Amino acid sequence: QVQLVESGGGLVQAGGSLRLSCEASGHTGINYDMGWFRQVPGKEREFVAAITWIGSNAYYADSVKGRFTISRDNAKNSAYLQMNGLKPEDTAVYYCAVRTIGATEYNYWGQGSLVAVSS
Repeated sequence: QVQLVESGGGLVQAGGSLRLSCEASGHTGINYDMGWFRQVPGKEREFVAAITWIGSNAYYADSVKGRFTISRDNAKNSAYLQMNGLKPEDTAVYYCAVRTIGATEYNYWGQGSLVAVSS
């Protein structure tokens, strides 16, 4: 089992920045890709960004490219999402997720962290 704890959410004005952190604990001896997703009430959860275990290759949703940066620190079993140029439409609950090597989907999820952007 892997437990994920997010932190760093909050309220910010449009154009501002926030940094989300996600720390993994538990069976952290395994290798895994890490991702960030977000969800607005009444809508489906959507992909935001992901970073691979091998090579730390990063992938982004078109809506956040150029504004958000995902990174990871394997020594700390942690991933980060630096969010710059925030827009009101970025308001959502952000979830950290892990996909263990060999899994076809993200199989561990954090509890979520609220990001609210005011106009």
